[in-house]
Amino acid sequence: MITPLRDLGTGVRFLARGIRLVATNRALLLRGALPVLVTSTLLFAALIGLTLTADDLVTWATPFANDWAPLWRTALRIASGVSIVVAAIAVSLLLFSALTLIIGGPFYENIAEHVEDKELGGVPTAQEIGWSRSAWIGLRDAILLVIRGLIWAIVLFALGFIPVLGQTVVPVLAICVGAWLLAIELTAIPFVRRGVSLRDRRRTLRSKRAMTLGFALPVYLLCLIPLAALVIFPAAMAGGTLLAHKTMTDPTHPSPHH
Repeated sequence: MITPLRDLGTGVRFLARGIRLVATNRALLLRGALPVLVTSTLLFAALIGLTLTADDLVTWATPFANDWAPLWRTALRIASGVSIVVAAIAVSLLLFSALTLIIGGPFYENIAEHVEDKELGGVPTAQEIGWSRSAWIGLRDAILLVIRGLIWAIVLFALGFIPVLGQTVVPVLAICVGAWLLAIELTAIPFVRRGVSLRDRRRTLRSKRAMTLGFALPVYLLCLIPLAALVIFPAAMAGGTLLAHKTMTDPTHPSPHH
């Protein structure tokens, strides 16, 4: 019990350290914030549109409830609306991080390189990624992770119909799943710079699940606050680099598949 709690705290400290790094380096903050601003504007408009049309969408998706008693019909549709919005937020954050990393690949590689050189003593075997390769890897990984996110969204949407459970446990589970997938994306650059595949990235992070969630959960929740992502996302890239380094240098780090 002590080790998971300690790892959870270590993950939180990685984010705090990342915030300190970008807060004291204006150039890093500006580089990391610009792609966030572009992506946030696009996705925020899409989420507003979904929220405004959620009632019509829920009514369309639950025609079987038209003849139910008003109390039960309203309860079902409120639960469905909550599930749709929660699932949409989870998927949109994945899309947000994926698009931001694709648009700002060189900026975030620069942040990762800065952290590795200044804070971790450098990585002699690190590969230079370049924008085109970074964009391709980001797009490929994003498609795979968004597919996983959509599968989870469907499952969570279905679970949202369960009274009480759908309005309590399901939103918490959605946050944990979204945070986990977000961590996989935020650690992409430092892992790729070391030649680690997506499959091995997931295996490595699973070996430090509590540490990964300790880092990713506050990132996920803070990114829900309007404009907070302008600071949090660059800081999360720095913190994700620290997390990737820690998981890969740990003695229990699983060997990659060849």
